Amino acid sequence: MLYSPADPPKVSSDDGGPCHLCNASCCRYFALQIDEPVDDEGYDHVRWYLMHEGTVVWVQDEEWYLEVRTQCRHLQPDNSCGVYETRPQICRDYGLPGGEACEYFTKDLEYDLEFRNDAEFQTWVEQQQKKRKRKKRK
Repeated sequence: MLYSPADPPKVSSDDGGPCHLCNASCCRYFALQIDEPVDDEGYDHVRWYLMHEGTVVWVQDEEWYLEVRTQCRHLQPDNSCGVYETRPQICRDYGLPGGEACEYFTKDLEYDLEFRNDAEFQTWVEQQQKKRKRKKRK
């Protein structure tokens, strides 16, 4: 599809992701739901995740996720999929109409909580501990 930069094509999330226009953001990370940390061991695990390069932990709608920022080994230089015909079902389903919109339509993602490193997380943990102590005193 050819188009002038002055007249970009009109696409809708109702039609599914416009993969031919995208920079393949969805192929540059994966996120796994994790348990919410509720004790020292859980906090320590999250802190450990965040000590690694390319990891982020975020919370949305009270669900915790570990995001690993690493590129799919089948992503081609032109952002196409090198195994398109045999790609996993999760790739086939991503961005379909009626599902969650792909990153093409959600450029400014905001989370309820987001931790980019262990220091940010540790600061948050300490704040939570102070809040709990204040509640106990009351």
